[in-house]
Amino acid sequence: MNDEILNVQASAFNALAHPLRLKILEKLSAGPCCVCKIMPYVHGEQSNVSHHLAILRKAGIVRSDKRGHETWYEIADPAIIKVINIMLDCIIRDLDKKKDMLNVLIETKK
Repeated sequence: MNDEILNVQASAFNALAHPLRLKILEKLSAGPCCVCKIMPYVHGEQSNVSHHLAILRKAGIVRSDKRGHETWYEIADPAIIKVINIMLDCIIRDLDKKKDMLNVLIETKK
């Protein structure tokens, strides 16, 4: 892969690398909504939620649409949720391995 593509890919992963942004995407996975609906879901203030939405939008992960006085957001490509779920599956498998190793260690100490 060339460096330009790797930089774009790294930018997308960097945009995902924050718990609040992952929580925002979790909310948006149910469908488009405005900041006023995202705020209580993520327990965040409007300015902070908007800041994180701007990062996701700049990375092309979400898109926005003006509806009257409100800006509504939606996931640009639903495949991003699959990417997040694949990463979660990897984390779960890793934790299972560590749990198994811990159990072996505990047994050897008995």
